[in-house]
Amino acid sequence: MRTLALVLCCLGSAAGAQTITDASYSGPTDRYPHGVLGDDIEYTQLDVTLSDGRVLSASYEATLVFEDVAPRLWDVTGDGAPEVVTVESHEAEGGRLVIWGLENGQLRQIARTPFIGTRFRWLAPIGAADLDGDGQIEVAYIDRPHLAKTLRVWRYTPDGFNEVATLPGLTNHRIGEDYITGGLRDCGQGPEMIVADASWRNIMSVTFGAGGLEAEPIGRFEGRASVDVELTCP
Repeated sequence: MRTLALVLCCLGSAAGAQTITDASYSGPTDRYPHGVLGDDIEYTQLDVTLSDGRVLSASYEATLVFEDVAPRLWDVTGDGAPEVVTVESHEAEGGRLVIWGLENGQLRQIARTPFIGTRFRWLAPIGAADLDGDGQIEVAYIDRPHLAKTLRVWRYTPDGFNEVATLPGLTNHRIGEDYITGGLRDCGQGPEMIVADASWRNIMSVTFGAGGLEAEPIGRFEGRASVDVELTCP
């Protein structure tokens, strides 16, 4: 049976209820030489700063790394306070999405998707929001943006993630780029996922409603700046 070695620690004394104000990666390593983000360096440790100044850390040994551009502060539970969203990769099973939060003053994994299942297979997050207006938060990412190019939407519940929708033919990352293209916007009609089509010709808006995921082109892709313009609700 595979085991995952996870070390949790904290700096400073205990305190009352706190919120997460910042997060970063540390512990650079070359033990997972995928290089999808432009170099062979990934990270072994997640460091989270709380509103009282304490720093909580989680570190992996041997089989796992944080293969990511940066941790994200997104409210996934819907309680108004952010959790930390990370992309992590296993040496044999590839990437997964993990949500870290605070439980009894400690940093814990509160939800995670399954590993993709193959070494050197990655995913690129889009955003977290109540995408379909049902009062629950969904998290979206592109599964294997260089190969499968499939949008996946997972709904958060206190028991973990449930996958609720998929749509192929979309992407948000090219090999070697140290950033992820697109994200979420809401121009008054509800959340839209802004990504590119599989050929990088068009900027796509994807919505999630009663009919499932629906994608439509909203402009020509002319580099990252053209997508950033669309994210500002032109």
